[in-house]
Amino acid sequence: MNTLKSLVQRRCPNLLFSRSATTKKKIHDPQDEEKLPIFQYPISKSSDRRVYVWGLAETGALGIHLPRRKKTGKKSYRNDFTFVWYPMRSSFCERFDVTHIACGYGFTVASVKTSEQHKVFGTGINTDSQIGYHAPRIGRPLEMLLSPAPIYIPYKSLETKITGLAAGRAHTLVLTDNEGVYSLGNNAYGQCGRKINPNEEYRGSMASHNIKSLGKEKIIDVCCGQDHSLFITESGKVFSCGWGADGQTGLGKYDNQGHPAAVKGDITSEKIVKVASTGDCVLALNDKGELFGWGNSEYGQVPMATNQQQVNMSYALVNFTKGLGKIVDIAAGGSFCLICNEYGDAFVWGFGLLGLGPNVQHAKNPTQIPPPLFGRNEFNPEAMVTKVACGIGHLAAITNNGDLYMWGRNRHCCLGLGHGKDQNFPLKISVGAHVLSVKCSVDHTVAMCKPFT
Repeated sequence: MNTLKSLVQRRCPNLLFSRSATTKKKIHDPQDEEKLPIFQYPISKSSDRRVYVWGLAETGALGIHLPRRKKTGKKSYRNDFTFVWYPMRSSFCERFDVTHIACGYGFTVASVKTSEQHKVFGTGINTDSQIGYHAPRIGRPLEMLLSPAPIYIPYKSLETKITGLAAGRAHTLVLTDNEGVYSLGNNAYGQCGRKINPNEEYRGSMASHNIKSLGKEKIIDVCCGQDHSLFITESGKVFSCGWGADGQTGLGKYDNQGHPAAVKGDITSEKIVKVASTGDCVLALNDKGELFGWGNSEYGQVPMATNQQQVNMSYALVNFTKGLGKIVDIAAGGSFCLICNEYGDAFVWGFGLLGLGPNVQHAKNPTQIPPPLFGRNEFNPEAMVTKVACGIGHLAAITNNGDLYMWGRNRHCCLGLGHGKDQNFPLKISVGAHVLSVKCSVDHTVAMCKPFT
């Protein structure tokens, strides 16, 4: 013991050894403890955001680099590092204050809070300059970016703020607070809101188009379908442009539209607060919580008395959704639609893996997904679905507790379940934060979250 004591004293000469009661009392004096420094764990601010990504990483749409293993000759999803199986925190979004995110077909765009020139970043497929012009580099071809890179947009003022983003198959819309909308990418069908040039080359293009206002009104929201674009103005009017073969522009015709024009039909006298589209079907929601629809209806997404499969102007779906209460959020996928009402109930219709079990792949009318699948039970009766989203083949719902549920086609692990199998009913996703919003594309998903503490 004495040897150990002498060894400790040689290495730590300031350490006191004593058996006296007075010395012990001095060491453990409560007044001295109050003078000790207090370590406090950092607490996040209410404005802090975290972004989680999952799905196909090979296109660069997730903006992360994954290690690759040598092929063993045995085909296994677990050995293929081109997928992100579970939600993974984006390192890019840890370095920047991200405000908005949008998912296109194989690419992702994000806006950041800054007073500098580069306010929007893009990563992933860039075959049509949908995430801007980027000079070719060795090992990093122009058609694909594996990490987020700044997108040059000719803002008139560095004080301009990004208030919204939308992404389609190969085009992007950037909504600003006082300069209207900037569009970039493929304009073969007029989806960028400018004149169609059949001979235009989109690869390596530096072109961007500015839509200052529509109908002499400020644009307050944007939405992209596959190859068409939708705009909402201050008074709730909806304008559209792009591909119209399935009536998705709602202009009363099936031709392509180069410049944005007002959508015709039942919404002309309504104040629209949200539009939703991922493929060629469009849903719209007014300020009274009533539903409208147009576009592709091959699977009954927009029910018509004449079984019309291409609806080229907006129609009220009040009778279709009668008895569901006030609708608060909407989403339109490739062959199905998803909505939720003021009571926190989710309803789905159309064709696909709708969340109603393996034996139900088609629903003619809005069918409620059982509330217990979203966590509502006798121990948690207040659980409600407050937001919904759709990709081409998968669906998502967010509850008032910040929980994320997903189901549908699990293309390239876009459901974040840890496996590649399809999901027939909603299942809670393991996200280490309070989910605020989710964006779904063809084969990847991005969630904007708030830290728990």
